[in-house]
Amino acid sequence: MPRLVTISRFLISIAFIICGAVGASAQDRRQNAPGEFDFYVLSLSWSPSFCEAASERGNNGRGTQAQCSGRPYSFVVHGLWPQYERGFPEYCQRPSPRLARNIMTSMLDLMPAPGLIYNEWDKHGTCSGLGERAYFEAIRKARAAVKIPEEFLQLSEPKTIAPDELEAAFIKVNPGLSSSAIAVTCDSRRLSEVRICLSKDLQFRSCEETDRRACRRDQVLMPPVRGG
Repeated sequence: MPRLVTISRFLISIAFIICGAVGASAQDRRQNAPGEFDFYVLSLSWSPSFCEAASERGNNGRGTQAQCSGRPYSFVVHGLWPQYERGFPEYCQRPSPRLARNIMTSMLDLMPAPGLIYNEWDKHGTCSGLGERAYFEAIRKARAAVKIPEEFLQLSEPKTIAPDELEAAFIKVNPGLSSSAIAVTCDSRRLSEVRICLSKDLQFRSCEETDRRACRRDQVLMPPVRGG
């Protein structure tokens, strides 16, 4: 009997190894394959936090100046990111197709730094399965689908807010958006981003893993919009 138990355990172990190898292989075939993903995350960055943090670090490079020394910004688009239910693809074409300059300049109203736009195409756009123009059209459509609560558009004073309260403000003005489809991220004290999950056809959808990576602070600071 002990010998049979040992053999059974050995066979079970082999089965787990084979299954694991098959599972890993299946994941590897999908990993970073353009167009092979489950949903998008639209990431909206609170620009005043980005600029304040950059100033504290002494980061006054061209990309920072483009966003932080021009007109005042509130929420700006960080990116539209293809996602798996667990994890995400990135840099799906190496080298990535060169993004046309006229497409980059057409996006500066939503993404106010040329370097950001180029990077988003290389890292995330190449995973969408879309051409460059179609990908940035999708970003514009995704941004248009999300209404920013009015109280944040011209925030003139620093505001301390609970992440749940911030989420609730977005949910209130965006019919169909639920708490399972939105997440707030933060640094050590400031609001960083609001991330909203969208289906491939840009409808709100739940995303448990994105929510698990959310800010866990009780309160976050929203620095005011410059000149707001």
